[in-house]
Amino acid sequence: MTFATLGLIEPLLRSLETLGYQTPTPVQAQAIPAVLAGRDLMAAAQTGTGKTAGFALPLLQLLAMEGPKVSANSVRALILVPTRELAEQVHEAVRQYAENLPLRTYAVYGGVSINPQMMKLRSGVDLLVATPGRLLDLFRQNALKFNQLQTLVLDEADRMLDLGFSEELANIYKALPKKRQTLLFSATFSDDIRLLAGQMLNDPLSIEVSPRNVAANTVKQWVVTVDKKRKPELFVHLMRKGKWKQVLVFAKTRNGVDALVEKLQGLGINADGIHGDKPQATRQRALDRFKLSEVQILVATDVAARGLDIEDLPLVVNFDLPIVAEDYIHRIGRTGRAGSTGEAISLVCADEVNLLSAIEMLTRQTLKRQNEPDFEPEHRVPDTDASGQVIKKPKKPKKPKASGGGGKRNLGKWVDSGEVSAPEPSVKPVRKVPVFNTGPRKRKP
Repeated sequence: MTFATLGLIEPLLRSLETLGYQTPTPVQAQAIPAVLAGRDLMAAAQTGTGKTAGFALPLLQLLAMEGPKVSANSVRALILVPTRELAEQVHEAVRQYAENLPLRTYAVYGGVSINPQMMKLRSGVDLLVATPGRLLDLFRQNALKFNQLQTLVLDEADRMLDLGFSEELANIYKALPKKRQTLLFSATFSDDIRLLAGQMLNDPLSIEVSPRNVAANTVKQWVVTVDKKRKPELFVHLMRKGKWKQVLVFAKTRNGVDALVEKLQGLGINADGIHGDKPQATRQRALDRFKLSEVQILVATDVAARGLDIEDLPLVVNFDLPIVAEDYIHRIGRTGRAGSTGEAISLVCADEVNLLSAIEMLTRQTLKRQNEPDFEPEHRVPDTDASGQVIKKPKKPKKPKASGGGGKRNLGKWVDSGEVSAPEPSVKPVRKVPVFNTGPRKRKP
């Protein structure tokens, strides 16, 4: 199969030839004809399998061949993404695909001045990539109209809900025309997203080119158990032992990112970090330097977990496990992309055992564990398996009370001094799913 057999027009084929694209991936082979036919679509595929081209190529073709010329402050196609970095990356891909087409494309997101974006939109844009918050700001300031909108794409919709964009999404849908094509693309589809899709899509075609919520098999994964306080020391040890050249590291919090970067820089290691508190220009500069191998270690929160394409990245390290299990799949999907192989190492301490269990249940696999000599944890990480169970080690019989004491008192009960209580189970955050009053909708001719 070739891109030509999928029905793509010659200007797009020339762009693909320039980019070195030769054979469609499975998700592209199924999605491109469906989008060209005007179908609503919900497509799930592993990270690194070409989802962006799967919706962008047919969308650009429809814009080039159908519909009126875009009016001032209007947009004909809208792609919503959860993060600024993903907005830049998706737009860059769109720009390359549209190189030989007479279309205007643009990306808008927060963290930068809104005025240049308002100026750019005055002449109208055929295809706009946007984050939800900035899109609403532009709409409320009358810098953007949706009366010409033909197609809406949600890329990584589950992440938008995780980041708290449910209210923004509901407000955006209220402003959009009811008669439109809607496409949902993601590597993972939670039950919440499937409920959301049922509310907003019209007779959608469902595409799943790989098992649901499964990590790419090109990534070798394992866990190193360690005490929480020794994680930074272990990371440095593993980096030097493995002679790591380029590593993307995920930390749970913004403070955690800054603390690890400061420690690494203090040891003379070329490291930088990105998170939501940093200005967008600073974030983009750090990411660009990392892609150019000018930075050895990039530490990030989950703003870097979705969609970012870093060519031939060999290794991802989960310094902290993610709160939402689906994010683990997206994190490790930054490596092992486009047929390449990669590695993903997770540093896990005892109080993360429930997060580990949730990941293993989601991915339906028990991650291989290993202890690093001299870093064996004092607080044992309980065993887990893909069923979602935390396998607690049998407790030793309690010693009888002896006169004169001799035991340790814990909440009024005598326990053996070798016992370690398992951590309390964590509660998975509840994601609020917006409810949309879509009303009757007409099928596209």
